[in-house]
Amino acid sequence: MMESKQKQQLMNNTKWEEIRIAIYSCPYNVQWRTKDLESGYISTWDGEWYYHFKEREYITIEWLEIKVDAGEIRDEVIIILRNIHVPGVVSDKVIRVYGYVEVGSFMDYL
Repeated sequence: MMESKQKQQLMNNTKWEEIRIAIYSCPYNVQWRTKDLESGYISTWDGEWYYHFKEREYITIEWLEIKVDAGEIRDEVIIILRNIHVPGVVSDKVIRVYGYVEVGSFMDYL
């Protein structure tokens, strides 16, 4: 049997809702996907922030990835997320926001 590592929660429903509303208001069509903490399920990419993003419980989001293919989209999304002050990392084409990390892990905030 595999031993699961303890996770600490970094995000709450209020922060997830702030992201949803801010990205929904973004002038670009930004796609997202999430990983569920309990099942490990990674959703397919989705561009609908108003209803689809809030369909499931925020409490089980291990991470959220936001696809940022173009430079101007990436810059806009980074500004939005920095204003909300969320734990995450930025790569060339994806920004990942963490809802949970392993206990004792260090996490930068955007």
